[in-house]
Amino acid sequence: MSWAGKILRVNLTAGTVKSEPLNMEWARAYLGSRGLGSKYLISEVDPKVDPLSADNKIIWATGPLTGTMASTGGRYTVITKGPLTGAIACSNSGGYWGAELKMAGWDMVIFEGKSAKPVYLYINDDTAELRDAGHLWGQSVWKTEEILKSSLQDPLLRVSSIGKAGENGVLYAAVVNDLHRAAGRSGVGAVMGSKNLKAIAVRGTKGVGNIRDPKAFMKVTFEKKKILAENAVTGQGLPAYGTQVLMNVINEMGALPTRNHRDVQFEGAKDISAEAMATPRESDGKKHLVTNQACFGCTIACGRISKMDEGHFTVQNKPQYWGANGGLEYEAAWALGAANGVNDLEALQYANMLCNEEGFDPISFGATVGAVMELYEMGVLTAEQLGIDAKFGSAQALAHFAEITAKGEGFGKEIGQGSKRLTEKYGHPDLSMSVKGQEFPAYDGRAIQGIGLAYATSNRGACHLRGYTIASEVLGIPVKTDPVESEGKPELVKAFQDATAAFDSSGLCVFTTFAWGVADLAPQLQAACNEEFTTEELEKIGERIWNMEREFNNAAGFTAKDDNLPKRLLTEAAKTGASKGMVSKLPEMLPRYYAARGWDPEGRPTAATKARLSL
Repeated sequence: MSWAGKILRVNLTAGTVKSEPLNMEWARAYLGSRGLGSKYLISEVDPKVDPLSADNKIIWATGPLTGTMASTGGRYTVITKGPLTGAIACSNSGGYWGAELKMAGWDMVIFEGKSAKPVYLYINDDTAELRDAGHLWGQSVWKTEEILKSSLQDPLLRVSSIGKAGENGVLYAAVVNDLHRAAGRSGVGAVMGSKNLKAIAVRGTKGVGNIRDPKAFMKVTFEKKKILAENAVTGQGLPAYGTQVLMNVINEMGALPTRNHRDVQFEGAKDISAEAMATPRESDGKKHLVTNQACFGCTIACGRISKMDEGHFTVQNKPQYWGANGGLEYEAAWALGAANGVNDLEALQYANMLCNEEGFDPISFGATVGAVMELYEMGVLTAEQLGIDAKFGSAQALAHFAEITAKGEGFGKEIGQGSKRLTEKYGHPDLSMSVKGQEFPAYDGRAIQGIGLAYATSNRGACHLRGYTIASEVLGIPVKTDPVESEGKPELVKAFQDATAAFDSSGLCVFTTFAWGVADLAPQLQAACNEEFTTEELEKIGERIWNMEREFNNAAGFTAKDDNLPKRLLTEAAKTGASKGMVSKLPEMLPRYYAARGWDPEGRPTAATKARLSL
């Protein structure tokens, strides 16, 4: 049936590791990964729990297609109650770790309690045990992986770990695997650190051999890979340019949030774009981009591997950063660049490497720096407080802030709390470009109305990957909708949110949805698992997951008032571009969205909706 059929339950307080059977009734109703992991968390954790207390739990979960030959079948999710937002946190990662856990014979690992001292979990197929991590505490993600592979004498080991950011309580700390793939958002790494859990090291040799109909599965996955290969986005754009293909496109349409969303176009966008990454530098004649890279089983290969200019001020005396390394993706390049008015590509790459090395989210970090720079230019923060002159556009300030946030030193401790807490402390809460405490990604909700609604209603705080309406509003996938039009967007957002929940829960990458719909996912799950997974059933599963997450957040204390956008997007019109003179039309879209969802005017699922979805 493609599920391994068992989970590991680790009690960190008691130091015990136990196997238990997967709840197959839940697996059929919530699929796997995001959906199934969230069902376990919500069933076992009080919604009002302090995210950094021992009573919170944290779950690593794979999907039924993780580890299989389905394209992009390397995904896993980390689910917990998030410290950045206080909402449900579910952060998705690629690379090879998820497939390795599945091939070791496990669908999921649940951690509860708190260890008295630093530990890591070692899994080798059926064997799993907690081990002392005193020698790993204080080490970076990169060093942790190196030490574990060396000490366990296994170069094929896969490691999911935290760096100093997770240990130091950076509220947007990430969980990083394979050196530069990350469950990046909502602070899942801070929860891991709060439990004194440093890493999970996995070796799996069993493979995934329990496919329901292997011949049918091979046939359908081959057919679906062909669709990906022939699609302009998944077959050409993403392999050639990665997600960075969007930088110039979004800037030209006037939807690139710039200088903490004061502007919607960045004059330096071309300098930090995919095209710039592929152009030889004047300084040394070499290209920033070395090659693309794929995660486990991926036929798209959108990942970037880059190499810095060794003479750049950030690394000229730091040879440890001279090698080929995980390169910039669009969201990170935007957050570290346009959000702060910085157009120095090498400085962006340096900050990005520090985010990978010490494990923190470049989106929340960069957006928080944008708020810091605005407060500095207003005279609210001083150079003495910050340790540097921090005007918009300063590559030196960006690099400095990345270093002190990674180390947890000086003002870096405040940056590590995120923009919501920082701007509130200094008396200007409206300058936090966030929803539910989580910072925006790289699209302006005034210029692209649907994504603004998606941010406001996202269950994990502002997020583009919970309903990527950019596909429709910018790229015309599956149908073209007008980005500045609000009519029809509530229904569009709901459809994208539900479909994304189903894809996330399958164990496949959401980037496949540039070419596939739920109708392409259904036959793959039918061949792998069982024939109940029709298109209609998957759409219902996605909707069920969304409503379950919403119910948890409501019980945690969130209300309709939290489905909001910052004042800037609602009252300050875009200054340039196609949306010049426009603000977000969220107030008129939100009631229609609630109605489309079957929620009451307070944003609560009605009894009829819950009955229909078997919640």
